[in-house]
Amino acid sequence: MSAHHAPPVPPPPSGPPPGRLSAREAAVLDAVDGPWAVERLVELVAVPSLGGTAAEAEAQHLVARRLDELGTDVDRWAIDLDEAATDPDAPGQEVERSEAWGVVGTLPGRDGGRPGLILCGHTDVVPAGDPAQWPGDPFTPRIADGAVHGRGTCDMKGGLVAALTAVRALRTAGVRLARPLAVHAVTGEEDGGLGAWATLRRGHLGDACVIPEPTAGAVMTAHAGALTFRLTLTGLAAHAANRHLGVSTVELFEHVHAALRGLEAERQPADRSRFGDHPLPYGLSIGRLRAGDWASTVPDRLVAEGRFGVRLGESVAQARAVFEACVAAACSAHPWLADHPARVEWVGGTYAGSALPAGAPLLPAVQRAVVDAGGARPPERALTAGTDLRFYAAAGIPALHHGPGDLRLAHGPGERVPVEDVLLSARTLALLALRTCGEA
Repeated sequence: MSAHHAPPVPPPPSGPPPGRLSAREAAVLDAVDGPWAVERLVELVAVPSLGGTAAEAEAQHLVARRLDELGTDVDRWAIDLDEAATDPDAPGQEVERSEAWGVVGTLPGRDGGRPGLILCGHTDVVPAGDPAQWPGDPFTPRIADGAVHGRGTCDMKGGLVAALTAVRALRTAGVRLARPLAVHAVTGEEDGGLGAWATLRRGHLGDACVIPEPTAGAVMTAHAGALTFRLTLTGLAAHAANRHLGVSTVELFEHVHAALRGLEAERQPADRSRFGDHPLPYGLSIGRLRAGDWASTVPDRLVAEGRFGVRLGESVAQARAVFEACVAAACSAHPWLADHPARVEWVGGTYAGSALPAGAPLLPAVQRAVVDAGGARPPERALTAGTDLRFYAAAGIPALHHGPGDLRLAHGPGERVPVEDVLLSARTLALLALRTCGEA
């Protein structure tokens, strides 16, 4: 369905008890425009903004135009990719880019100065995978069963559109803020966080930040980290008819991988309740595997790339040391690998873990805003994935996640986001912005 033929939007759930909201707050909630939000989400999902493609930049320009239409002061700039490739503080990238754009829209406040609140969302998406597993083209969004389906709907264009819809509601309701409200549209989140890093480096700071990543109704006040590794193993080639004369790197990898699976099991917390009873909060996954160059030759080289979870409170250096020690121990216990150890490299994105400071007022403020917007009080949880939140935390900006959709649907062929989730998020963010930035 095209952006010009959005379906009727379901009515909002029953609201908060009478008298709890001010007249201005009620007006802001009433100004959340469901059809407008659906149209914006459909048009953004239709841009196949894969990291490293021209469409990644196109999506940023599209959001910049929408922010301009909403009356924000838009800062759009070309990110210095040479600086990002050489700066020791840069987060790393896993795709090649010829261009990247930063976009910030700021709704001015009467008192000027630093924004009281930042809403941050990324526009880049991951590849769609096997198209046969999708019911249709993943970048031709469709609306069914009260949800928008397609790559990027959940992770996290739905959340970014909720932020835009919140800004529109404030404008429609005639609100003039005392302090500025900023929307950071960032790129490169999926492969390291280039956009958020560049945005903060440009000086776009604030007193608090909400990143509306999909949280399935929870408020995520902490997240685990994630590191991308590359393992290279060397064996001995031989004719497949004489396999016993060679040393297969596939079999060598089986030995190393078993040790890494054991390490993964050891690193899981006994109490997983903070992670919503997720079975593997600190997961280890092999995402890419390449071995051999001829079907009838024993493979003498194997390269495995994957993701290693960083525990809460653990530094990146500590996590790397634990991983490297495990690989070294596995190699030393193997007759071939003892003399031909696997090589470990750290490539691509580096995601440290981070957390909202204990006692920060942002958590209860968001929880109250969700309830007053018509939702259930969200529980506090921790996220198992690395995100842009770490950049804001490192900059001293209290930050958390609360947004539409369920992360379990992200990166898969069933990706979708319920329309009502997007609208509840928009109402929540609009209330939070009004209360945090104040009315002039």
